[in-house]
Amino acid sequence: MEKPNRLLLLSELRVRNTAYDVSLSRSVLTWKRRSSSPVYHPFRPSVCHNVPVSEIVAVREEEEENRDDGSWKKIKEREGKDCRQAFTVLYVERCQRHRWRCAEVTFACPDEALCQLWISSIREQLAATTSRPKHLLVYINPYGGKRKGKHIYELKVAPLFAQAGIRTHVIVTDYANHARDHLKTQAELKKFDGVVCVGGDGMFSEIIHGLIWRTQADNGRNLNSPEETLLPCSLRIGIIPAGSTDCICFATVGTNDPVTSALHIIVGDSQSMDVCSVHHNNTFLRYSVSLLGYGFYGDVLTDSERKRWMGPARYDLSGVKMFLTHHYYEGSVSYLPARDIIGTPRDPGRCHSGCSVCQHNGEKHSESAERYKMDIASESESDMEWRTIRGKFLAINAASMSCACPRSPKGLSPAAHLADGTTDLILVRKCSRFDFLRHLLRHTSKDDQFDLNFVEVHRVRRFCFTPRHCQSDSDLELDLRENGKRQIFSQICRDHPACGCTPAYSSWNCDGEILTHTAIDVRVHCQLIKLFARGIEEPTVFEDLTNPCAI
Repeated sequence: MEKPNRLLLLSELRVRNTAYDVSLSRSVLTWKRRSSSPVYHPFRPSVCHNVPVSEIVAVREEEEENRDDGSWKKIKEREGKDCRQAFTVLYVERCQRHRWRCAEVTFACPDEALCQLWISSIREQLAATTSRPKHLLVYINPYGGKRKGKHIYELKVAPLFAQAGIRTHVIVTDYANHARDHLKTQAELKKFDGVVCVGGDGMFSEIIHGLIWRTQADNGRNLNSPEETLLPCSLRIGIIPAGSTDCICFATVGTNDPVTSALHIIVGDSQSMDVCSVHHNNTFLRYSVSLLGYGFYGDVLTDSERKRWMGPARYDLSGVKMFLTHHYYEGSVSYLPARDIIGTPRDPGRCHSGCSVCQHNGEKHSESAERYKMDIASESESDMEWRTIRGKFLAINAASMSCACPRSPKGLSPAAHLADGTTDLILVRKCSRFDFLRHLLRHTSKDDQFDLNFVEVHRVRRFCFTPRHCQSDSDLELDLRENGKRQIFSQICRDHPACGCTPAYSSWNCDGEILTHTAIDVRVHCQLIKLFARGIEEPTVFEDLTNPCAI
């Protein structure tokens, strides 16, 4: 078997009139400045650059007339007329805060044959990378965020796709759920290597609903059954952030930068992601990939929908209003704990690129699913021990990822993982406004936001919620006996919210959309979709790359 680091080419080329030793292997392109003096200078190290072949965007041939900086003239005067060819390599360069940019370097060759050899060799290596997309279906939401989606795509993304040789079929959406409906019925998915959405979290939600529905319908799966095991989608999804909130992009890439996201798509990154299906009485409602929030976050969304004219500022105003209102809601939460996994919601570590927790737990989940299909498992999901918690809650949140964003760098659950087949169920019981404020402020500090006696968190594979007013008669009778007359008068007040007491029920915030039902059944589907992303890279990666010779 051929070694990936075996040299394919090694030549002396010039970069800005300086001689470099340039080498190409199957895994890396390297150029190192040649020493101008045979004497060793400890304080003048040779400059060395290494670029993984997987992160080369494209290579193009340069002609003499395309250069207007005079460098070609100087080369010709010194080396003669043979030096008339050059090629430019475009590659990924990392910047601060997980941003990527497209850098380029131009190599001057002594003759045309050598130049063509280098160009063809690099292009052969790029073509051998099967993970790179060649044809993409692009949906643009022209109304999301500040209505700049189309402008962002045409100015920053389309030129990069063109340079990388990626063909695109662009659809500008005309109405809500246009992309979802098109994916369900009209899109010829076999023609494409991936789907790209230009917009915010709402646009991404449209894409996953359309893709998942199409995949399950093509394979005869019953979406209305919460017990149905869904099939993973074959096409990867790319996100070009251009919305009011781009939490999913931020949590999977580490920044809300269109150029960075476009480069992740070009190099063909792949990041699996869990998806939660939400049902009510065996009827499918929605899919969720980030946050399911009842109580505080549901109330904030409901109130902010009445203030859409304010733009993103509506979330701040509604958040303050709901905090001062301080509603709590009664109900019961039943959940199925995640077993045989590594990691807990209170781990200090985070989900990063190449996460070992996601890999381990994903494999465990696949093994369990196979055993269940073969009827070898000792206990099915229905036989496992469900746990139930009743009480009064200010907030019930299920975080399938950290839900980090620029406003909350830690997120709702900092240790939540993208692809481990679980969700973190966070229960915030009734407490004082001051205590609830302490909990909210910890989302932006280094303190453990779960280290409070009124907050509990569980890593689960499935959970159900039943609000107080939907419980059975037997449950109501039991509660009446326990709480007496005070409970009776409390129930009367809840049935007549005009008196100013706490309303009987809240709404669910499902990835920024309001659910029409409060009693829900939520199940996590492990690694159901894949993104053009690689997860957030460890900070050490960026520190190492500040050294030009680090690889």
